[in-house]
Amino acid sequence: MRFDGKTALVTGSGRGIGRAIALKLAQEGADLVINFFRNRQPAEETAALCAAAGARTLLVKADIGDLDSLKGLFDEIDREFGGLDILINNAASGYNRPVEQQRPKGWEWTLNINARSHLFAAQYALPLMQKRGGGSIVSVSSLGSTFVLPEYVVVGTSKAAAEAITRYVAVEFAPHNIRANAVSAGVVATDALLHFTGGEEWIEAARRRTPVGRVVTPEDVANVVAFLCSDDAEMIRGQTIVIDGGASLTFGNE
Repeated sequence: MRFDGKTALVTGSGRGIGRAIALKLAQEGADLVINFFRNRQPAEETAALCAAAGARTLLVKADIGDLDSLKGLFDEIDREFGGLDILINNAASGYNRPVEQQRPKGWEWTLNINARSHLFAAQYALPLMQKRGGGSIVSVSSLGSTFVLPEYVVVGTSKAAAEAITRYVAVEFAPHNIRANAVSAGVVATDALLHFTGGEEWIEAARRRTPVGRVVTPEDVANVVAFLCSDDAEMIRGQTIVIDGGASLTFGNE
């Protein structure tokens, strides 16, 4: 198993992509730190699934958009595990509104969670990873970092910033044997998406546009993340890997 003896933190791992990543890493031998902020029950379910896969688990409530809370998360990991090998920046939030309706509060909330946390999580993770001789950081982005999506200006900007942070961390942390990369997923079939107005229509439209004939699943994302965390990805640094079944190649065809 690729991650025997390693400790992984997956932020926002209560459901969806975060849960799939946590479970994949647990199935491959890692111990898991499950992070949540508002909803404890889904996070407990994720922890139970990881434990059933053989992982030692730690459940930590932390608001990653708040720097004191974020630092407390890493302090707790240090106390419990004495180090960290894998950091997955998955938690995200945002105000989906047109440009003319955006407000400073929405900007600050979204950027703090989706981008600023990536910078300072890397900073707080550095000494913990140095204790283990290195590590891997993977951030979850979206196609809105590159393409203009409806009512996505603030979230898309935050994702673009997260990808830029990934490149800087990859270069500056390379001497510490720490890799940093990102994954950018297309439309992913999650329960959260179905709760949005028109969610089912989005999924169906994405399926029609995707050359492989289906949309991305959380497990598809988790498989790529696990690869990037493995030794097989040693020479992949500062890259954003698109996981969309080729859908973005067909933008403009409809």
